[in-house]
Amino acid sequence: MKPFNFRYADAADTGLILDFIKELAAYEKMSDEVVATEDLLREQIFEKGGAEVIFALEDGKEVGFALFFHNFSTFLGRSGLYLEDLFVKPEYRGKGYGKGLLKQLARIALERGCGRMEWWCLDWNQPSIDFYRSLDAEPMSDWTTYRLAGDTLRKMAE
Repeated sequence: MKPFNFRYADAADTGLILDFIKELAAYEKMSDEVVATEDLLREQIFEKGGAEVIFALEDGKEVGFALFFHNFSTFLGRSGLYLEDLFVKPEYRGKGYGKGLLKQLARIALERGCGRMEWWCLDWNQPSIDFYRSLDAEPMSDWTTYRLAGDTLRKMAE
């Protein structure tokens, strides 16, 4: 593996972030669910500080990205780092960039005093499941994810 280089994204990278999101959505067969725009991402990530992004670099070119934010564990009494998206372009897979991004996120979590790092993985995504298991990540089989979004979220708020 080449030495791992990364950089934090800034507002000028908003278009690149959206490109990575769209590539990830295509891989996950969810392209029709992407409604994010550059303006919305710029506002939510950079103006409101809702998330952070790091890029994996090969020879100065962005080949992978991770979008993350902090959550909180009441049981630990500490923040955690939640990884929303991790994606490495297909032609760069198998070179250690995914593992490098996770290692960098683990360092960030420890530097910030986080008690844990978490993420979701689609049940059908066996290559990613195998990858995460190879890193000794533990699947949380005792938990079920629930979601309110769109009309159901609005209805709940009424």
